[in-house]
Amino acid sequence: MQIRFADTRPAGDFALVLPVAGKNRSALEALGDSRTQAESALNRQRFDGDAGSAAELFVPAESGVRRVLVVGTGEGSSEDAAEKLGGTLVARLLVSGETHAVLDVSGLNYEGDAAARAALAAALRSWRYDRYRTKLKDKQKPTLKELTIVGAGAGASDRWEQRWKPVFEGVSVTRELVTEPANIIYPETFVERTQAAVSGLGLEVDVLDGEAMRKLGMGALLGVAQGSVRDPRLLVLRWNGDAQGEAPIAFVGKGVTFDTGGISIKPAAGMEAMKWDMGGAGAVVGAMVALAKRKAKANIVAVCGLVENMPDGNAQRPGDVVTSMSGQTIEVINTDAEGRLVLADAITWVQRNYHPKLIIDLATLTGAIVISLGHEYGGLFTPDDELAAQILDAGQASGDKMWRQPMADAFDKLIDSPIADMKNVGPREGGSITAAQFIQRFVENGTRWAHLDIAGMVWSDKPNNTYDKGATGFGVRLLDRFVETSVEPR
Repeated sequence: MQIRFADTRPAGDFALVLPVAGKNRSALEALGDSRTQAESALNRQRFDGDAGSAAELFVPAESGVRRVLVVGTGEGSSEDAAEKLGGTLVARLLVSGETHAVLDVSGLNYEGDAAARAALAAALRSWRYDRYRTKLKDKQKPTLKELTIVGAGAGASDRWEQRWKPVFEGVSVTRELVTEPANIIYPETFVERTQAAVSGLGLEVDVLDGEAMRKLGMGALLGVAQGSVRDPRLLVLRWNGDAQGEAPIAFVGKGVTFDTGGISIKPAAGMEAMKWDMGGAGAVVGAMVALAKRKAKANIVAVCGLVENMPDGNAQRPGDVVTSMSGQTIEVINTDAEGRLVLADAITWVQRNYHPKLIIDLATLTGAIVISLGHEYGGLFTPDDELAAQILDAGQASGDKMWRQPMADAFDKLIDSPIADMKNVGPREGGSITAAQFIQRFVENGTRWAHLDIAGMVWSDKPNNTYDKGATGFGVRLLDRFVETSVEPR
C-alpha cells in the first residue's frame, strides 16, 4: 500500500477517514451539509469516539456517494491512539472495495511523529501473505492501494520515510520468514532469504555451516541438528554505524525452523505451529534490516542459530551428554528443550569473536512463559536492573511489551546435573526461569545480558491494531526502539 502526505485533500473518488477525539465531533464539519445527518447516524450506532472505535457513513459527493469512516481517537493525542487510528482504518477498508483512503488529521495535534506513527500502523495492518492462496474470492482480496494523510504539517512525511518506513520494512521481513512453512524455510533457505533481504543495505554477512561449527566444538547446537537431513547454519549480520569504533552490542536469535520436539516428541495436535519456532531469529533479522535502512548510529552484530529438530534414527536421545563450545557439558534430559542448547553455542561464539558490551537474546523458548503471561507480554529475564528498565521502556513505547521475571541462585541449582555440568531442564515449576538460568551460564566475563522469551508473541490467533491473524513481527520494534533510546548517541 502506497502512503503519501499532502496539505489538502485530493480530487476524485476516495474513502474519507475522519478522526474524532472523544465527544468532540468538530471534524464532522468537513461534511458540510451532511453533518447533521452524520451526527444522527453516529448516535444511532452509539459511537462515543473512544480510541479504535469506528463507524461508517455514506454521504453525497461529486461521484454520487462517498464512504466516510469515522474513527475515534479518544481524549488527548497519544502515540498509541495514533496507531489505533491508522490500524483501524486499514482493518475496515482493506477489503472494502475502496482503492484510495484519505485520512484528514486537520485539527488534531498530529503534527510530525504522531501522523507518521498512524502511517506506520496503517502499513503494518495492511501486510498480508497470500502467496499460497490460489482461490481467494474477490471479496477476500485487498483493494486498498493508497492512503493519503492530509493536514499532518511539515516533517510528517520525512519522519515516515526516514524513521518508520524502515521499521515497517523490517517487520515485513520478519513476518515473511515466520509465515513461510518449514518445507520452504529451513536453515539453508533462511540464510538465502535473509541475504536477499539485506542486499545493498551495507550489512556484512557471514555464514558458518555444520562442518565449520563442528571444528569449533559447538556440540550443543549440533546435537539438536543431528536428527535432521537439513544442515545447520550460524548466520551472522554486522552493522557498523558508529564511526567511533565502539564495541558492538549483540542480538542472538533462536532459529529452530521446525521443532517436532525430537525424540521427546510433541503431541500431533498443533505441531504445525512449530514452523514459527524460529521467531527469535526472524525478529533479529527484521531488526537488522530496519536499523540498516534507517542508518542507526550504532555497532551491532546479530547471530542466528539455525537448526531443525527432528526425530530421526540419528537424533539426540534423552540422557545424552553434549559438550558446548564453552567447554561446559550438558546432560540432555528433554530433547524438546532444544532452543537453549542452540542459544548456548551462539552466545559463546559471539562473545569469543566480538566481545560485545551487551547481549540480548530472543527466543520462542518455553510454553511456561505463555502460561505465565498469555499472549499479552513477552518475558524478560536479566540480573541487570538498568538494562531491564531500558528494555521495559522500549517495549512500552514500541508496543512490543515485556514483563520482567525473577532470576535467583535457587532456580539455578535446579539445573545441576549429577553427571555433567548442568542439565537442559529443571522441574516443571518455574520452567521459563530455569531456561533463562541455563542461558545465563554461558554469559562470560560479566557481560550485560538479557533474555527475551517471546513464545507467546510471534504468532496471533486474533487480529490487533498492527497485524491480522498470523505472524506479528514481534521483537523488531522493540530492538529498534532499544537501540534508539539506549545505544545511539543523543
